[in-house]
Amino acid sequence: MKGKLILEDGSEFHGTLLNDSKATGEVVFNTGMTGYQEILTDPSYCRQIVTLTYPMVGNYGIADVFMQSRKSFVNGFIIGELCEHGSNWHYEKSLAEFLGEQGIPCLYNVDTRAVTRKIRSAGTMKGIIVAADASREEIDGLFSVPIKTDVVQEVTTPEVYTMNDEKADAPHVVCMDFGVKQNILNSLCQMGCRLTVVPAWTKAEEILAMDPDGVFLSNGPGDPKDVLDAVEEVKKLVGKKPMFGICLGHQLLSLAFGADTYKLKFGHRGSNQPVKNLKSGRVHISSQNHGYAVDERSLKNLPLEVTHISVNDGTVEGVRHTSLPIFSVQYHPEASPGPDDNMYLFDEFWDMLNEGV
Repeated sequence: MKGKLILEDGSEFHGTLLNDSKATGEVVFNTGMTGYQEILTDPSYCRQIVTLTYPMVGNYGIADVFMQSRKSFVNGFIIGELCEHGSNWHYEKSLAEFLGEQGIPCLYNVDTRAVTRKIRSAGTMKGIIVAADASREEIDGLFSVPIKTDVVQEVTTPEVYTMNDEKADAPHVVCMDFGVKQNILNSLCQMGCRLTVVPAWTKAEEILAMDPDGVFLSNGPGDPKDVLDAVEEVKKLVGKKPMFGICLGHQLLSLAFGADTYKLKFGHRGSNQPVKNLKSGRVHISSQNHGYAVDERSLKNLPLEVTHISVNDGTVEGVRHTSLPIFSVQYHPEASPGPDDNMYLFDEFWDMLNEGV
């Protein structure tokens, strides 16, 4: 059936509804050419309507091996051409089947690049997916639904679990799960770590009682200032153990030291974002998914130094403590969108784990 995306400024983009469904959420775009399953199952997209700029989506199907969380948390999906018959040696089901199973409203046959141009010029905004003949009452009702930003509680693990238990003598890392991607956990395990993954609300005292060699702060969705309880716990961990943060974890770590964060106009979402390492001068191509950033001006007189910046807009992409074994990055080194040269960050954390505080 015919459907449409309506943005809060009144803009409309027409297409075809995969299912008779509707959605409300913050409309964002991702510029990656591949990785649609990883995008759909990345908890950092919780409650958002995700638009992909790449023209054809679904051409290699869906496979469990690429799942980044226990389910998809997105509110809606906007794409151009929907490929009905994917082909790949990993193929287990079609994208359409997956979207149906996950209950994700999808609008396809959309000019997604026009949607992206609108968001780039006007900024990220609220939107809804509805049938083309939706009534004004239904449209107004969907727009009246507030967009929740404090969503970490929805995506974090409900209970503690472990990975690589058989490696009893391996460095022990406690991962604070704010919406962690599976590839991050896999990368830490492949590095040789023994992991204990804990819910976002876990107290610092509980973490220290587990006697870890280091603490990892994961990625996750929403405004970091909506998770200030976690910031208070991070403060209590500073100086006790080596720490590494990615994405939301990077923002929470910065807030714990007194820095500030702000919302970007349209965020960084894609697998082709250039980041400059200020120490080496090298530029790496990175995978990113965030709508907030650390304010560089707020780092003045704090014991944090900027280590990486975005080549596109100069925003902070990494910080490091000036004396303690603590660092973080805004982007996703584990995603490896082709190049895997960002994996050196895990090596640096490994060195910290073995050296201690």
